[in-house]
Amino acid sequence: MHRLTTAEITDDEVIQAYQVEDRSVPHLRSNFVTSLDGAVEIDGQSKSLTNPEDSELFGKLRMLSDVVLVGAGTVRIEGYNGLRLGGDRRAWRKANGLAENPTLAIVSSRLDLDPINKVFADAPIRPLVITHAAASPERVEALGEVADVLVCGEAEVDLSAVVSTLAERGLPQILCEGGPHLLGALTEADLVDELDLSLSPLLVGPGAGRITAGAVDTVARPFVLRSVLGADDGSLFLRYLRAS
Repeated sequence: MHRLTTAEITDDEVIQAYQVEDRSVPHLRSNFVTSLDGAVEIDGQSKSLTNPEDSELFGKLRMLSDVVLVGAGTVRIEGYNGLRLGGDRRAWRKANGLAENPTLAIVSSRLDLDPINKVFADAPIRPLVITHAAASPERVEALGEVADVLVCGEAEVDLSAVVSTLAERGLPQILCEGGPHLLGALTEADLVDELDLSLSPLLVGPGAGRITAGAVDTVARPFVLRSVLGADDGSLFLRYLRAS
């Protein structure tokens, strides 16, 4: 188990610490940041909880992924742009037989997304929009101009079908970046294989939500701590894997 500060570990060692054993096997990891008292955001955005080390790890997790899965609400709230990695990370992916950038996949039941949004206009790889069969045909047609629209489920998005559909498209390594409702739904469907949790050394106080939201689920799912990294400011980066 890695228990090191970011000053004591090389970039290659960080990458190795977060690698999976077999990239061909579907694997869904979720990445979230929270305060010491469990807040998932400050003034509506998670960015206020992050630091440079967290941002660096965030970029490495994207680099290791085939597809970044995110809810439409998070795209709007966090102001997502086109998913484009930096030059060094694109070079690493190319050297390791991967596409230069991961694909962005947006989950949306209402398809409340603007086709001219930068998340589509600036995308180096055509994004995916994942919805269900009862979604508005007009919205499906409009978004179909700027993204591949995938139908998974009848009246609501079937997340198990999402994972299998992405794997069938050659995208088995999935990174979920939220939001809380998407993580809650993935948890309820028992699809989360890994949770990468950044713990920010801040007390935010009451008001903010947790990293998960949605329907109450009474099933507790055990996970095993695989690595711990620390930053000089007291931040911790915890990697948990589903218990076998």
